[in-house]
Amino acid sequence: MASKKNGMRLAAAVIGISAIALTGCTGPSSNDSGGDGSGEASSAPITLGTTDKVTSLDPAASYDNGSFMVMNQIYPFVLNSEPGSPDPSNDLAESAEYTSPTEFTVKLKPGLKWANGNDLDSKDVKFSFDRQLEIADPNGPSSLLGNMESVEAPDATTVVFKLKVAEDQTFPQVLTSPVGPIVDDEVFPADKVLDDQEIVDAKAFGGQYIIDSYNKNNLISFTENEAYQGVLGAPANSKAAIKYYADANNLKLEVQQNKIDVAWRSLTPTDIEDLGNEESLSVHKGPGGELRYVVFNFDSMPYGAKTDDADEAKSLAVRQAAAHLVDRQAIATNVYKDTFTPAYSYVPQGFTGAIEPLKDMYGTDGKPDAAKAKKALEDAGVETPVKLALQYNPDHYGPNSGDEYALVEKQLEADGLFDVDLKSTEWVTYQKQRVTDYPAYQLGWFPDYSDADNYLSPFFATENFLSNGYENAEVDSLISEQRGQSDVAERTASIEELQRMVAEDLSTLPLLQGSQVAVAGKDVQGVEKTLDASFKFRLGVLSK
Repeated sequence: MASKKNGMRLAAAVIGISAIALTGCTGPSSNDSGGDGSGEASSAPITLGTTDKVTSLDPAASYDNGSFMVMNQIYPFVLNSEPGSPDPSNDLAESAEYTSPTEFTVKLKPGLKWANGNDLDSKDVKFSFDRQLEIADPNGPSSLLGNMESVEAPDATTVVFKLKVAEDQTFPQVLTSPVGPIVDDEVFPADKVLDDQEIVDAKAFGGQYIIDSYNKNNLISFTENEAYQGVLGAPANSKAAIKYYADANNLKLEVQQNKIDVAWRSLTPTDIEDLGNEESLSVHKGPGGELRYVVFNFDSMPYGAKTDDADEAKSLAVRQAAAHLVDRQAIATNVYKDTFTPAYSYVPQGFTGAIEPLKDMYGTDGKPDAAKAKKALEDAGVETPVKLALQYNPDHYGPNSGDEYALVEKQLEADGLFDVDLKSTEWVTYQKQRVTDYPAYQLGWFPDYSDADNYLSPFFATENFLSNGYENAEVDSLISEQRGQSDVAERTASIEELQRMVAEDLSTLPLLQGSQVAVAGKDVQGVEKTLDASFKFRLGVLSK
């Protein structure tokens, strides 16, 4: 944990970051010539299998793990993180520093090029961030730029980010996040999303790889981008591919038969256990930042703002009753064989500022309490059983999602307080419909960067990623305030208070906290290098 020094050193190293060690951002990166994947590429191609899906290759149109995994291979960032570290380092940047309390100034490396030969300069950087805010796609990550007032490009290698909150402790990490991929301003339109195939055809790539062939959610083939000059360096493999599976059974079978080199999201707990017994395979685990929630839509849930019987107090009582009834430990043990642990807060345990307010506020000592649920509903005058439409996704969040939500349904209905209508939808459709059509639904969160703020701002700021109608002016104010708090103890206290505040409102109901798991052939090298706290999977570190 980096300590914060008093004051700000202008035109020198970036200010000390309380929750972020911003190593490598104030001068040439320690590894500008290449990350852990650098060096002469081996001749053996690498194939990774996954059940995750790509929503879009356009960074403005997707905010999901499957899409961002591909973007990390093909797009450059102003700042990125080396494999093995969550800390921002220079990618396109030659230097990055606060030059005033509200100005973060970046100097780009000179002579950068896109894979198609176009110049890659400050105009592309300004264009990329302006474009995120202009399009503001409901499935996109533009909410991460809530603290950016504007971005300027005074010359070809200088970018100045003007911020609303001074000394933002999270902004360098934001530049490494899903809102951070830089796109070619000569290819992408400024005000609309670009089709995947048009991106591929234009070779609009500036990351470690280019896409050689693209069959969406079937097979993507990559080759090295020789124009890339960033922190990741040259890949350790000559070629790589991502193969997509409709279900975990086929993913398990193909890694078991050595038809793919790595299986990465989402195998069942039973599959992981079985594959760990295979002599030809290794199970690799990394630090976990995943949270799984139920999200409530404040407009369409029972007694929501746009329902015929809208009533804010009754709507809150419904959410409180659900919080009293869920049995997280039963879900973790019975469904996931304790590969997940119960989550009683909005920030995972292990992050600075994480507390467990839900354990104290709902149920009894973390266990369900039907009497408290019944009282919450009765006190608000809610008739029972409450009819609740609940949606989940069986492919993106793994095949155990069906068992998970069947158990949630059973827990809610056990005492006659709820009548749950449980349905499932395939991921690509689910991503589009969840922001408007689902009163309550499953969501899994994979952090954009390693800071508690990333579990708070995207969910609870008024213009949030969920688009679920939640607003709280006091929460908005404290979210902004904590970003600029340079004192570690002060910021930690704010993060703790934010968790208590949103636990009272219950716009989401956290259930489980998970970890990163990959299964690979024993001849595959480098897997452990990418299962780090940046939560970015790098194809470029893999070799055999």
